[in-house]
Amino acid sequence: MEYYQYLKAFHLIFVITWFAGLFYIPRLFVYQIEAFHKPSPEKEILGKQLKLMAKRLWYIITWPSAVLALVFGLSLFAINPYLFYQPWMQVKLGFIILLFIYHLITHKYYKQLQNDVVKKTSSYMRIWNEGATFILFAVIFLVILKSAINWIWGVVGIFILGVLIMLGFKVYKNIRDKNPEA
Repeated sequence: MEYYQYLKAFHLIFVITWFAGLFYIPRLFVYQIEAFHKPSPEKEILGKQLKLMAKRLWYIITWPSAVLALVFGLSLFAINPYLFYQPWMQVKLGFIILLFIYHLITHKYYKQLQNDVVKKTSSYMRIWNEGATFILFAVIFLVILKSAINWIWGVVGIFILGVLIMLGFKVYKNIRDKNPEA
């Protein structure tokens, strides 16, 4: 069973790198959207560089990490199918499905921006960036506490986290409005 721990370690490594990509790519989208509205030649210079950065992040780090996290996660189930019947794991899998949906929607945004199609604002992308944060909090607490019960506290905690993130977003927006270089 020693190899089980190695598989778990690889699963965790690729989950971390997957989240790193999911945290950073919307940030690049914010910069791409803001660059799109700048005058030439700044728009073209920044746009080209940001597209390249997004492409490398998305296809060299984020997508491979998502696939490898899934592969190693499924291998853990293959070795220990009992995990699937744990209530906390079933809830975790629900959040993982949400994470893949988030990833696929983010991929749609990536494709649009790579084709110079700007349908969202930079403010929207700043908020979108927090989606992975909510899922990360939920999954970490489920895995560490191994409890799918006490939903009231979980919902209250997620709500408080959302309020704090939105307050932080508003405060930072006010700071940026007063000082665009902040």
